[in-house]
Amino acid sequence: MKCINCGTDNNLKDRTAKQGSCVKCGHRFAFEPTNMGNVKITDPMFVKAIADISANNTLFFTPKQLFYLLDNRIKLKSASKFGLLFLYLFFNIWAPGFIGGFASFLFGSNSFLIVSILFNICFILYLYKKSLSNKTNIKSRQEYARCLQIIGCIILTGGIYASLMLYNSFVLFVIAVILGMFSIYFGTLQLRRTKFTQEFLFSQNDFQGWLNRWRKINGSILKILPSPNQENTPVTVNPDVTAYSFDRLVVCDSASIAQLLIANNFHFENNCAILSITGYPQSIFDTTMQMLRRNPDLKVYAVHDCNPRGIGLVHKLRTNANWFLNSEIVIIDIGLTPRQIIATKRGMFIQSSPESAQAAKQLPEEVRQSLSAEELTWLESGKFVELESFTPQRIIKLLQKGIAGGQNLETDDSSLLLVGDTGNDMYIVQSFG
Repeated sequence: MKCINCGTDNNLKDRTAKQGSCVKCGHRFAFEPTNMGNVKITDPMFVKAIADISANNTLFFTPKQLFYLLDNRIKLKSASKFGLLFLYLFFNIWAPGFIGGFASFLFGSNSFLIVSILFNICFILYLYKKSLSNKTNIKSRQEYARCLQIIGCIILTGGIYASLMLYNSFVLFVIAVILGMFSIYFGTLQLRRTKFTQEFLFSQNDFQGWLNRWRKINGSILKILPSPNQENTPVTVNPDVTAYSFDRLVVCDSASIAQLLIANNFHFENNCAILSITGYPQSIFDTTMQMLRRNPDLKVYAVHDCNPRGIGLVHKLRTNANWFLNSEIVIIDIGLTPRQIIATKRGMFIQSSPESAQAAKQLPEEVRQSLSAEELTWLESGKFVELESFTPQRIIKLLQKGIAGGQNLETDDSSLLLVGDTGNDMYIVQSFG
């Protein structure tokens, strides 16, 4: 493992001899991958994850965004198509030959074929199980699925050749065709599925422990955001400023996303106000709302997680007296919505929980009527996607794209879908990326 301070490569013996420090500069390593079980983190890997999530220290990010990125990076290391194929060919050629040769000595000449068939069945089942695992990301599952297809072709060609040319066995021919076709079928089936649910490989507590250890050894992380400060003390704003208003408002369903956008100056660069449905930032919330209500042409953009709470954000904006009750303000739902997730081909980190399924069944009737049957089924199955599963750069770009799409509602913009009656319009951005 390379030292992040001087770049010296330290092997396990070096790290052990120096009590976890670099042999050249003495800088202490935050992680020792050999002691971390199945989840292995190295110092260079952690540094690169921080650089990537922050776009080389140019963007602020939340701890949960780093949590998602690390989980994805570890999962990517868990599957290699070429490694799996090498393992398959090695064991299929040498291991069955050695074991089968020993078995043939004890039980007869056909033992080799039996061992080879059993090995292929077990390997196919192993790959299929891995392609279904919730602890594997979409890309790795696709690697396992492609391996199933390739191995199916190998079994078909090799098995048919052996059955006809070497053994002249109809039984072996049938077995080879069945195994090969099943392997190709399962691989193709899995490649067509892109809406898997996933689970994390490690817990939030483990991640927090890693963060604490990193900070203790390497100091604070420059662009990571603290928990949103729920300060209720009002801030005095210059009357000259409050005389103005905004043309746009972005409302987030969580204080974390609102804090992320504000920290990255999204409001300055896009000339808009940013608030969360929880009232963040509390210190200027009332003043900002007073300014917004002065503009009859205000456009509101809702951005939220794809879960029952987030899906109900626009409804809450319409029916809450603190927001836009009895107002004809145009509200554009940028997402995330089930419609966007179902339509996208990009793999997203879809999770599932009984609590989310129960909350979906309790959505207000007005919200349910705005959703298709497919969307309701998706939500009521307990599935959800969090905005923090995306990087800050991606969230900002997609939000800018959504705002640009809603600038002129008079034009025919196919990326917007009108929901509701005239005078109480809500537009939904149909795609998210």
